[in-house]
Amino acid sequence: MASCESAVRGQQLLHMTHNRAGISLRWRQRLTTRVLPSRPKLVYRTGTTPWTKPTGLEAYTVLKELRPVFGHSSTTSGKTLGPEVYSFLDSVGVLWTTIDVVRFVKVGKGEAVGPVVLWIGVTPETLFGESARAAAYSCRDLLEKFGITDVEVEFRESIYTRLAGPSLLKPVSDIDPTADVCSPLTPALGPYIAAQATPHTEGTGGFYLAEGGNSKKVLLVTARHVLFPQNEGPNIDYAWTNTSAPRRNVLLLGTQAFNNLIESIKIKTRGHGLMAVHYNQEIEELQKREAGKDEDDAKKATMDRKQIEWLLDEANEAMEALTSHIVHSPPLTLGAGKERFTEDYAVVELDSSKIEKAFRGNVIDLGMKIPFPEFTSKMCPCADATTTFQYPDDRLLELRDLIQENEMSNPDMLGPDGRATGIFSFVREYFNNGTHQTSMEWAILPYDHKSGDFSAPGDSGSIIVDGQGRFGGLLTGGAGKRDSLDITYATPLFWLLPRIKANGFPDAHLYPAMA
Repeated sequence: MASCESAVRGQQLLHMTHNRAGISLRWRQRLTTRVLPSRPKLVYRTGTTPWTKPTGLEAYTVLKELRPVFGHSSTTSGKTLGPEVYSFLDSVGVLWTTIDVVRFVKVGKGEAVGPVVLWIGVTPETLFGESARAAAYSCRDLLEKFGITDVEVEFRESIYTRLAGPSLLKPVSDIDPTADVCSPLTPALGPYIAAQATPHTEGTGGFYLAEGGNSKKVLLVTARHVLFPQNEGPNIDYAWTNTSAPRRNVLLLGTQAFNNLIESIKIKTRGHGLMAVHYNQEIEELQKREAGKDEDDAKKATMDRKQIEWLLDEANEAMEALTSHIVHSPPLTLGAGKERFTEDYAVVELDSSKIEKAFRGNVIDLGMKIPFPEFTSKMCPCADATTTFQYPDDRLLELRDLIQENEMSNPDMLGPDGRATGIFSFVREYFNNGTHQTSMEWAILPYDHKSGDFSAPGDSGSIIVDGQGRFGGLLTGGAGKRDSLDITYATPLFWLLPRIKANGFPDAHLYPAMA
């Protein structure tokens, strides 16, 4: 299969290149904040590409998009080089937040992809002038010691942040009038969840495990910080082993997700009610014409309205229903194990009575946001490439395998809304007590400048997959601002799943998709 560099979720991210020298602060901030979702300030760059200040009434900047890096010398030394870079930054007092390796390309057809860039995020208002210039060129000198002479270094202001109801319904057909409001209430992957004790902190269910052995239990894995908010309680191991002890229950839909769902259902209800009135008026006005079709449409609109009103009642009752409880969650740890990935997970035991009739295992409802022809074409945008992807008739993409580490560096095909990088990134999280932790992450870039946000608060715990139905990683956070992110990060499942098995679930395995 020809290589297609595409990955699974999406967010808009644009970039432009210009030299800091000779540009007024007003222009520098204006130009760097207009093209990125989080509107970060460019601090310094080592690139030699000349920049010309836009002039005239219709002056505009050249928009660029992020692209992943594959087949470059930095891909083979990334795990070693990354710690060298951040150790140097620490030694000179740079409060860095993220380190990524990316490329940029101008928006438009036929544009060549730009050089590789070591893209470093720093805490806002902490790096200026000569300090930024010296740090950037020292990073470039460090790259040269690894034999890498064709990489630019760029600092920008950015922070690293974590993105943290009811009896479940079966997924329904696209033509069902309740399709877009039923989706959050089905057991397909991606359900919004929250701990009963902290319903204001929401996240997403990641993937299902079968406990295995003699057990028939179904487990759900999500990010720990979704169910144990970092600012609410100690970061200690949690294990529920005593059946008489109070359980830490989990709800389908937290407060905000539930309110949003209720509002969307109400809007749909009003819409179908208006259509019923409209069709009845048509029948009255067109008595002399054959009214069979109009009468049928009026009846259907009325039935659709009643069905959604029923769904509203079900959702209200479902908010009170406990779907599951947490059975284990180790402390949230950055830089865990010899690979130094983020260990941020919680294992939840599901209430089988709430899902038994609708449960389909590890499937993702592709939803209705992207029409299926567009979705399919995005799976392999290369005109001369072939793809084995087939859009499922019921919109449910079955997941069956893992993306291995070597395949993350050299992918065959990922998904339609974003792009995964071929080099692992590094993130730094600072704490109120003056300490910090560093971790390695799998970075997901935007698909293109027209795509919506790749991730947002509430997406922590989501699973990232490719078009072949393979598990990639568990979403943990992103870089940019808290309400607008430029890059999303995930913990690879090829590393996380063995950690879960070794920590109390030796027979656990990915729950198979079911027909």
